[in-house]
Amino acid sequence: MIEIPPKIRGLVFDCDGTIADTMPAHYRAWVQALGEHGVEFPEALFYEMGGIPTPKIVEILNERHGHNMPVMETALYKETLFERFIPEVMPIEPVVEVIKEYHGELPMAVATGGFRHVCHRTLDALHLRDKFEAIVCAEDVRHGKPAPDIFLEAARRLGVDPTLCMAFEDANLGVQAATAAGMMVIDVRKLA
Repeated sequence: MIEIPPKIRGLVFDCDGTIADTMPAHYRAWVQALGEHGVEFPEALFYEMGGIPTPKIVEILNERHGHNMPVMETALYKETLFERFIPEVMPIEPVVEVIKEYHGELPMAVATGGFRHVCHRTLDALHLRDKFEAIVCAEDVRHGKPAPDIFLEAARRLGVDPTLCMAFEDANLGVQAATAAGMMVIDVRKLA
């Protein structure tokens, strides 16, 4: 079990790859959506971009590789494809154990670069949405990860100083964002 230090007053969780093992499903959806534009998306690049909002990933791919994919149309199509896979998504057990153990003990929030409706469907599939006092998504902040905005907004909504929050993340950009917000960070990739 993950030990929560006594000074911690709030817990903030990324969703994809942290609470829910969604990354393989997201990658399948990306490959299909981008493939229709003749665009390849190597798996290593996909994981490197973990935590970046979907529309921003399309923008980056357009800029880096000279593509002209319609940003929001491509992003929304990718999310629609992903939603088909949500019933297959499994929980990340060590993280879900923390959520269940501290529910009602410490205020908790989700801070995700994903779209709200997709995050809600994912949390609902795992029967976890009611465990969180706040859910902060890409639509709620101007700057996505690695900027600290999403974690700062989560702490604000919990009414907890960010330096008294512990964040759970699975991507380098998310770890950078939570650290920049002043939070103690658990990199869930190191729990295995």
